[in-house]
Amino acid sequence: MPPSTPAQPDPPIDADSAALRAILRHQASTVTVVTAPGAPPVGFTATSFTSVSLEPPIVSFCLNLASSSWPTVSRSRHVAVHLLAHDQRELARRFATSSVDRFAGPTRWRPGPQGVPILDGVLAWLLCRVVDRVTVGDHAIVLAEPELLHADVGTPLLYHRGGYAGLDPATGPEPPHGPGAAVVTAPARPTG
Repeated sequence: MPPSTPAQPDPPIDADSAALRAILRHQASTVTVVTAPGAPPVGFTATSFTSVSLEPPIVSFCLNLASSSWPTVSRSRHVAVHLLAHDQRELARRFATSSVDRFAGPTRWRPGPQGVPILDGVLAWLLCRVVDRVTVGDHAIVLAEPELLHADVGTPLLYHRGGYAGLDPATGPEPPHGPGAAVVTAPARPTG
């Protein structure tokens, strides 16, 4: 019996914006909302949040230059990045919707350090000092140094294949400090 011939893979396609968008849908990411102080304050849903460096601690997120939030974020010295919990799909949708008051009810928030809006009930938030903005194509990459953080125990809201998803509680990861772990509120770096 002759050996079987392996199936030929599909040929590669050009990496245009539609193809790139389609392939990136396979990458699951934590849903975040970024807020910045202003009159009125601004905020938007982002799935582009990532850690860039641990020494010094630097994170990044991307924002479309045509976004209504960009003029405020382009001038802000501080922003807050909020990691949403699995039950916060409506909050994610609200901050992804144009032409609405994202901070009106039912959104619960309070002014935080540096006047940055802090959303209530999120899985975690980081108050960050903006250190640089890099324009690339139609977006800006915002680099920021976390100065304060707050985290609760819970399961994150994920964005995958064009929709919101969550981890299966039966098979999801264990809390990092075991059941009933305490809330963490700490400076992100030593002070003094």
